[in-house]
Amino acid sequence: MADTKREKLFAEFPPVPTEAWEQVIAADLKGADYERKLVWRTGEGFNVRPYYRAENLEGIRFLGSQAGEFPYVRGTRSHNRWRIHQTVAVTDPAAANAEALDILNKGVDSLGFAIAKEEFSSADLDVLLAGISIPAVAIAFSGAKMADLAELVLAKLAAEGVAEDDARISFCIDPLVKGLSQKGDFCSPGGEKCFARIAALMEKSRAWKNVRIVDVSGRIFGNSGSTIVEELAFALSAGNDYLARLTDAGIDAELIARKMRFSFSVTSNYFMEIAKLRAARMLWANIVAGYGPKNCACKMQIHAETSRWNQTVYDPYVNMLRGTTEAMSAAIGGVFSLEVLPFDSSFEQPTEFSKRIARNVELLLKHEAHFDQVVDPAGGSYYIENLTQSIAAEAWKLFLEIEEKGGYAAAYQAGYIKERVDASAAAKDKNIATRRQILLGANQYPNFTEVAPAEIGAEAVARTQSEGNTLAPYRGAMAFEEMRLAVDRSGKEPKAFMLTCGSLAMARARAQFSCNFFACAGIRVQDNTYFKSIEEGVAAALESKAEIVVVCASDDDYAEAAPKVKELLAGRAILVVAGAPACAPELEAQGITNFINVKSNVLETLKYYLKEMGI
Repeated sequence: MADTKREKLFAEFPPVPTEAWEQVIAADLKGADYERKLVWRTGEGFNVRPYYRAENLEGIRFLGSQAGEFPYVRGTRSHNRWRIHQTVAVTDPAAANAEALDILNKGVDSLGFAIAKEEFSSADLDVLLAGISIPAVAIAFSGAKMADLAELVLAKLAAEGVAEDDARISFCIDPLVKGLSQKGDFCSPGGEKCFARIAALMEKSRAWKNVRIVDVSGRIFGNSGSTIVEELAFALSAGNDYLARLTDAGIDAELIARKMRFSFSVTSNYFMEIAKLRAARMLWANIVAGYGPKNCACKMQIHAETSRWNQTVYDPYVNMLRGTTEAMSAAIGGVFSLEVLPFDSSFEQPTEFSKRIARNVELLLKHEAHFDQVVDPAGGSYYIENLTQSIAAEAWKLFLEIEEKGGYAAAYQAGYIKERVDASAAAKDKNIATRRQILLGANQYPNFTEVAPAEIGAEAVARTQSEGNTLAPYRGAMAFEEMRLAVDRSGKEPKAFMLTCGSLAMARARAQFSCNFFACAGIRVQDNTYFKSIEEGVAAALESKAEIVVVCASDDDYAEAAPKVKELLAGRAILVVAGAPACAPELEAQGITNFINVKSNVLETLKYYLKEMGI
């Protein structure tokens, strides 16, 4: 007979207590500061440990819940089958209908219709939805005059006898977040009447329990540079403001909550984004429960969109990688629907190819990686459970702070929301400028030979400044892209020459660093393996006609090498020293003042050199 006895592989190894791990870590650090070296100080307001163990789960109260159970940390459903969403611009209803039918046959099961047509009639709606089976697809409408469109759609549902459970339709009506962030005011014109209109639409759509009237556009905050905690807290606060205003108008909280949807952006902060979505469901469930709904209306419906803030114009194919990791976070986090933005959406109307790639990301996650077959894959992870707890705690703290200011609308109108978002955006901008935050292809590891094609204009890389008390979504790479595009359009080809000498290992390392540094501005770089003498290197540099010559050597070599290079160059090129040598004060005393190193503000330094070269 076969031996069916199962042996536990690790049973013969004694458990290792945390103290033992800490002792080994302390020994490996060799006296270095533990907190400084190993603890991640996030921009979200809390620290992240270098590792987590089972004991770190103690005190986390939501661990016992299951998928579909309050407070829905693990998901609102017993499955993880999210819907693949793609947006279709509607200027010509017939053309939009043809595009929608085409992508429905290619794997999409959630349609977004962005209505650009000024006047949209019931006849237009019939053309737009012709051949689309409403029970088979989720639909989200966005654009102007959404309340009028909602009336048309609800009338169509009633006329066609669509069953109560068969309509999964959302209207992106959001005066509090969209209205305030874009205009600095809401419900204008018409004042508070817009909430009466929303209340009427909620009552009118009561029978269709999967029809959502309000979409809380939390992604506006993330795409304007907010932190993850701020995006979550502000969206929750706006959602609570809707609950408060509409219950005051006489609508029951259960109906209101069922008629709301939340939209979030998903950045490349992989584990944090998973935790954000889990924390969002838990916090919203507790907020709604406070209104005492009769039935369970505490489930948050989340639509996710990959981050616009992360996208780059240069080296745009990297956006495919960003979109993939962001989509993974959303899928693991448990969303209702997800839109992966095409990789070229930041600088052109997406092509058929880019839209197909965006769809395929989700199709691969579903049909190849089977992400939809596992409910809450992150559940039980010591790390993600702690991130969920930390994000929830910080977001709740900020939520309560906003409530003390009178709620979302009052806090926004007082300038508090904009002030917080602008401060976070400025911190991110500084981190990008100094490379504390990497945007691949923009501020680190750029494509050295890439030149922006002629169709990319200045408007694609120019950051729009917000006016008054409004938010202006932007992309984090814009400052670098604007600088690089100016070089591409200057008619010049500035060059930086790497003069490698002294210690070979340090010369090569610093040459690679310097090439990446200058290429971020579109400056052409000429790398060199090694020069046997400084005279040989300077002669080659002058022959190359480079405007910048970068001395790449070890710290010990610079005291002798840098002054000699300066003497031989005789002012015919800008001399730069790669590194921060101890002899820097002595070099500066000899007129050598240009240094680049890991502590440099890359953006400002490059702007300085471009100005020196007349660009």
